[in-house]
Amino acid sequence: MEPQATALLNDPMAVFAFLAGIVALVFWLSGLPRLRGFFEVVPPVIFVYFVPMLTTTAGITPKASPLYEWTVPYLLLFALLLLMVSVDLRSILKLGWMALFMVAAGTAGIVIGGPISLLIFQEWLPADAWTGFAALSGSWIGGTANMVAIAESVGTSADAMGPVIVVDTVVGYGWMGVLIALAGLQQRYDRRTRARTAAVEETNRRLEVLNRERRPLTIRTAVIMIGLGMACAVLAAWAGGKFPSWGDPTIISSTTWAVLIVVTGGLILSFTPVRQLETSGASDLGYTALYLLLAGIGAKADLKAVLDTPMYLLAGAVWIAIHVGVLLLAARLVRAPLFFVATGSMANIGGAVSAPVVAGVYHRSMAPVGLLMAVAGYILGIYGALGCAWLLGQVGG
Repeated sequence: MEPQATALLNDPMAVFAFLAGIVALVFWLSGLPRLRGFFEVVPPVIFVYFVPMLTTTAGITPKASPLYEWTVPYLLLFALLLLMVSVDLRSILKLGWMALFMVAAGTAGIVIGGPISLLIFQEWLPADAWTGFAALSGSWIGGTANMVAIAESVGTSADAMGPVIVVDTVVGYGWMGVLIALAGLQQRYDRRTRARTAAVEETNRRLEVLNRERRPLTIRTAVIMIGLGMACAVLAAWAGGKFPSWGDPTIISSTTWAVLIVVTGGLILSFTPVRQLETSGASDLGYTALYLLLAGIGAKADLKAVLDTPMYLLAGAVWIAIHVGVLLLAARLVRAPLFFVATGSMANIGGAVSAPVVAGVYHRSMAPVGLLMAVAGYILGIYGALGCAWLLGQVGG
């Protein structure tokens, strides 16, 4: 696709350097002591997306560029490979059945809630709103990487992503605030529901032996990470193109097959010595690629799409309410304490950044449990979100 001639920057490398500079600036600002509190409320990821949207609207970056055509498939697959290689499935299995059950219940609430919410609000939303909902389901089950993966799978337009990012931030982090506020009521809730509070201490004991070793990044490991990630990304993209598309509207595309191949392959590699790359920061490199990718997606978007946000926000709130209802029903069935309700919810909605925070508010020593529950949700994410996307396609496609 030819770049937009009216933009100030048109050369693909110049555009890439500019977007990389935006990502660097956002994360530099987020680390400043004076701004740290602000970025805890408004996460850096929203600026990584919206600042490039503003620069495109202002005519600095092009809305179409060969750069975007390359970064979306390959940076996404590169990031997913490094994130999956870093997963410690053995530690996740040590969480115990109740923690994993509540994560799965939270995922089920997202899968069920999305189509119901779309059915209620589709009359007031754009015709392609279901693709935005599908992308949001990816975020609310597995985080930003899954959001991008599902968006690519169902063909979510760049304009449809604007309202989705707003809903993800406002509704998702608003719900996080509610969960933190409810921490003071956990003893009353646990007494009234006769919750099995001993399960919390049991889970904590299971995780006492977690390995927390970290090593500085060396040239050797950096080269291995980049080489492995890019080789697997290209191989997965090639293999994905050999499989047929599926669904009407299309849910499983060649990109979806590539994502499934790289996710499954990464999980298999996590059982091999390759997982030791995480001690040198493989997941950090994966997230770096992911944020660069998100900046490119933002640069393709139209700021006017955000005007659709109010109805999306209401639909998102209903979606969250259904998710919470499913979680509370599941907690009632197994007598799970409020800790597992809150952490199971945030493991889905907030992911690896927010779940440890919420877990630590409820039980100070349990932040690692929140992290592992979020990673469990991340593994479920790509598969669960594809199921949700199919249901959304049946409702709105």
